[in-house]
Amino acid sequence: MIVTTKYRVKFFDTDTFGIVHHSNYIRWFETGRVEFLRELGIDLNELMSDGILFPIIEVNAKFHAPAKFDDELEILTAAEALTKAKMKFRYEIRKRGEEKILAEGTSTNVFTSGGKICRLPEKYSARLARGLE
Repeated sequence: MIVTTKYRVKFFDTDTFGIVHHSNYIRWFETGRVEFLRELGIDLNELMSDGILFPIIEVNAKFHAPAKFDDELEILTAAEALTKAKMKFRYEIRKRGEEKILAEGTSTNVFTSGGKICRLPEKYSARLARGLE
């Protein structure tokens, strides 16, 4: 399953050269991850109200070409691993309508409760499993 999220580059996303600052790609990875989970029917507010947090333990990014102010982007998000204990996603960011990858990366989250890694309750893990289909 691949979820595509659209994003138009804002002026505040850019540096003094009019190029998107590299830190924004990590934010866009998160945007893609949240939308991916939303497509599976997983509401992060519900998870948190059940006492489950999901900190990132690793994030990687590789930059190929710059995005600029007002570019229309697509954030493509796919799952590499979705288990009861962790989530690993891969991302590609492209200009809308183009094949060239501007940036790509991965992130890994673990599920925690009370500060310790935990297994996700069935009501969430069943939904999460659909993301690997």
